[in-house]
Amino acid sequence: MKTIRRTLVVGVALTLAVFLYLTAPGALQAAEKNFVRFIVPNMPGSGIDLSARAISERMGTALGKPVVIENMPGAGGIKGTHEIVRAPKDGHTFGMVSANHVINPSIYKDIPYDPVKDITPISIVLNMPLLLAVNPKLPARNVKELIALAKAQPGKLNYGSAGNGTVLHLAAELFCSEAGVKITHVPYKGGSQLVTDLIGGHVDMAVITVSMGAQQIKAGTLRAIGLSTPKRSLVLPEVPTLAEGGLPNYNFDSWAILIGPPRLPQPVVKRLNAAVLETLKAKEVREALAVQGSDIVGSTPEEALRAIERDLVKCANLVKQSGAKMD
Repeated sequence: MKTIRRTLVVGVALTLAVFLYLTAPGALQAAEKNFVRFIVPNMPGSGIDLSARAISERMGTALGKPVVIENMPGAGGIKGTHEIVRAPKDGHTFGMVSANHVINPSIYKDIPYDPVKDITPISIVLNMPLLLAVNPKLPARNVKELIALAKAQPGKLNYGSAGNGTVLHLAAELFCSEAGVKITHVPYKGGSQLVTDLIGGHVDMAVITVSMGAQQIKAGTLRAIGLSTPKRSLVLPEVPTLAEGGLPNYNFDSWAILIGPPRLPQPVVKRLNAAVLETLKAKEVREALAVQGSDIVGSTPEEALRAIERDLVKCANLVKQSGAKMD
């Protein structure tokens, strides 16, 4: 019995020692370095999530390690971005943020990081053109007719969005500003119900993503007025841009930018940037992103930084103009 007890004691001690070793920070960090964390501060199935999944496998090939996506939605992307900001500066954690990254500082009072100083921009991965669409019963077939209709009925028309202070809200607000019209905002809690109500005629118009509206436009259940970017979409090549339609200064990029923790060493930044650019050349990646209506970019870290700094100012002005507040 004594021998059995000694064996049990030794076994328990060894198990405890192994447990303590494996849960020690150094061991966890070493285990983590067998793969790369790709943090997505959005829900699974969102546009950013689908884009991240389109590039993750190829990114892993380029980096020589598996890339594992971790969805961390919450507070407009703040939760997931904070996780990126706090990660080790070794190139084993990066993430992809949407234009919400430059809107949040004007919407939320307390953000636990600086949107410029506390990140390392790596590359603009893509731009996601937005689409101004109307219910087919609305007597407006182009930008000029829509502006004329809105001016004839100030405040009577309405537009839906995915929520106060969202990309879709501010893109529609920019339309109102550039067109010089007053249109009532109807915020929703997400894009799915917004599209359903737009088709049903409960709201007159909305700015939505190309992926949200392409099938409905082709089926005739929605009517396209124009695209938010200077370049037409390959998914809807027949739809003119809002600039072409009569608003020459209208431009709203809904980008996706790959970022890392702050002050990443330059060799790490170069390695990650090279991996992104290599990934975006792959045929299957380009096809997957094109299906979503995205325009592939692939930029330098400096260009990504300039886009963030520029749109921080632009979105702050739009938030102030719209009076947007959190729901």
